[in-house]
Amino acid sequence: MDTRVVGIPGVDGTGKVAVVIDVMRAFTTAAWVFDRGADRIVLAADADEALSLKAGHPGWLALKDGAPARGFDLVNSPGLVRETDLTGRTVVQKTTAGTVGALAVVEAEPALCAGFAVAGATVRALAAAGADAVTFVVTGEDGRAAEDLACAEYLERLLAGDRVDPGAYLHRARTSPAADDLRAGRRRGAHPDDVELCLEVDRFGFAMRIGREEGTAVLRPWFPHG
Repeated sequence: MDTRVVGIPGVDGTGKVAVVIDVMRAFTTAAWVFDRGADRIVLAADADEALSLKAGHPGWLALKDGAPARGFDLVNSPGLVRETDLTGRTVVQKTTAGTVGALAVVEAEPALCAGFAVAGATVRALAAAGADAVTFVVTGEDGRAAEDLACAEYLERLLAGDRVDPGAYLHRARTSPAADDLRAGRRRGAHPDDVELCLEVDRFGFAMRIGREEGTAVLRPWFPHG
């Protein structure tokens, strides 16, 4: 399978199949949102759009990066989301990098969002879709985030059919600047377990697929066969 890795600025619309990676923390958080029972995640371009979508749909919840803020119900933390019952809810998500990358590739078919927590299911989903070329979009640090690059390379190896020990890739993510920032408390809206939750390989058996629904970009769990 042909693969390439780009940052968000490198998305040019030529990739027919895309996997957007944000390990710490957007798409680990998203996976936990689904695990806690949410039906779907609507991806917002900015905070104002997130609040507008919430205001127009009673019962929807809004999630953002950073410290708790007026109008937002959740923060971008898998450890905090893990403690929340979201059964049947729609969550509007806006983060600094992950949702930006997802919106950039929403027209790809398929377009998936991923982290280590859904790595195996993501590979199975790509196989089920018959993908023969994949663009990995590394969202953190304009495509330089160590944890996202490690995850992209791990997925590449799995797609090549290799038997891969994830240990070396997890070590790169665990020692990344993003992980250091979380452990040191330099990122607000965090839980002490966030780093380790972001490094749980195959915690969930679903992939996460983006599509257009009624004019909005929507992320839903996808349970590929195989």
